Order: sequence, then C-alpha cells, then structure tokens
Amino acid sequence: MAKREWPRRLGFAVKVVGREGMKSNDARRWQSNPHLRVSMDMLREILDYLDEIDVRMYRISSDFVPYCTHPDLPQFHGQIAECRDGLAELGRTARERGIRLSLHPSQYVLLSALDPKINDKGIWDVDSQAELLDAMEQGPEAIVILHLGGAYGNKDAAMQRFVENHPRLSDAGRRRLVIENDETLYTVQDCLRVHEAIGIPVVFDHQHHLLNPGTLSIGEACRAAVATWPAGVMPKVHFSSPKLDSRTVLRGKKEVTAPPLLSQHADYVHPWEFASFLAAAGDVPFDVMLEAKMKDLALLKLRDDLTKLGLW
Repeated sequence: MAKREWPRRLGFAVKVVGREGMKSNDARRWQSNPHLRVSMDMLREILDYLDEIDVRMYRISSDFVPYCTHPDLPQFHGQIAECRDGLAELGRTARERGIRLSLHPSQYVLLSALDPKINDKGIWDVDSQAELLDAMEQGPEAIVILHLGGAYGNKDAAMQRFVENHPRLSDAGRRRLVIENDETLYTVQDCLRVHEAIGIPVVFDHQHHLLNPGTLSIGEACRAAVATWPAGVMPKVHFSSPKLDSRTVLRGKKEVTAPPLLSQHADYVHPWEFASFLAAAGDVPFDVMLEAKMKDLALLKLRDDLTKLGLW
C-alpha cells in the first residue's frame, strides 16, 4: 500500500494508560464532596502529558463535572460557574498547545426517548457539557457527540423526536452537538436524514459502520459524513479495530472461554486496516479519535507502526 501524507490529529478518549496514577476526573462519591476543581487539576496534568507525547486531540470524561446534572443533588449544579476563571485558563492552555477537546455523553443521554422527562434530562446534560466547553473558551471544533438513541418500535418517529427536541437545546448545545452512527440501529444514512432536517454535523464511526453499513461503502459513508461539517471546522471520525481474541465469561459459577464479540474494541489498532480506511476515504480532511482499549499507548503504537511500515 502506498505511503500517504496525512498530517491530521490522532486522539484518544478519557483514560490515560501510559502514565501510572494519572486520573481523568474526580470520581469520588457524592458523600466525599467531589468537585470540578479536582478534575481541572487532573486535566492540567493530562494536557502536560499530551504535549510531551505530541498528541493533539483528547476526549474529556463525561463525568468531568461531578454530579453536575444529578436531579437530587442540587449542591453540585453550580460548579461550572464557580470555576469559570480557572476553566478559561485551562482552555487557553489547550488552545496554545493545539489540543482539540471533545465530550461524549453516555448512551443514557437521549433526545429521542418516548418519555419526555428522559429527553428533558438529556437536554440538560448536553447543555451542561456544551457550557463546560464554552467556559473553557474552545472553538467550534470542540464538540459534544451523541447517538440518536433507541428506535422504540418506530425509528422514524424516534428520529422525529430528536429533530423536534434539538431546538430546545441552549445556544451552546445547538452549536456544539453532533451525532454519530451506531452499530445496531442508526446508519450513516439515518444520521444524514437528521442532518438534512436540522443541519447537525455527523461523526463517522468506522467500526459501527462495518456492523451497520446501510447501503454505503466505507468511503462513501465517511465522505458523506465529513461533508456535513461547516466550513472552517475540521471534521472528526472515530476509528477502532474489533477485538478478535477469545474472552472469558462467567457461566453459573464457572469461567469459560467464549468467542469474541465484533462490537468490542480491541486493545490496539490494526495498522493495515487503518491505512486501508484512509485510502478508502480519499483526500477529505478529518481528525481521528481512536477508541482502542489501550488509549494513549494504542495511539503511540499505531503512529509508530504506520511509520515503520511506510504507510504514513
């Protein structure tokens, strides 16, 4: 395979594996009074580490602001406002080092649920994570990524609920929210339909597309998703290799060996598969968030493998 010049950013999500003891957020239980200030100190250390290893993209933990939207713990709701000056300084450090930041709420954060209360909570969560990025004074490429959710027996109706709830987001939420294809229900083509309705950008996920491709090839789907991004904002895609090793599962009281699940992420990234993906995507520009289990170590190994193999 021919070597490709591709000077875009690679990133990883949340957990740092290559530096012992480095934490991503204050994960103490509410009884211990966790606080955003503690998470901020942890992120400062991570930004220093990223600069040291020349990694310029990072996904912040969705729990970065502890209990920020917990309905029964109002004492935690004002942390972003309390820390606004410090967040601006932290965001300035990220910008000066060219580190792109993003957030990805959990699968339970929804805008398409049948229950309006669940959607109300989803709007609160998205708005809060967008507020965090605004407080850090990040540019438009700092995004909040969401899946379209469940189908609830009628996928078209669920998509319509998402479309109808989107205008209810805050200005920051609407500016920063993007959607991603998933592995079972919503293809890139489904996401494109939602984009056509409300103009929301689409993040292409390579492994999800392999499991749920619709009728588009990898290259077609990736290029179509990248084309949804506004001018001047670098698109972003997700890449991971499927885990192909046997796994140990508990059946009754006995541990047994089971075949792999293709939906699971491997510890590292297959370099030839990654290079083939880049070739299929063509010359469209985008950054790549790696979703490998070994996080930063997987990124460094992929970078080294691509260089050794003459693929980058």
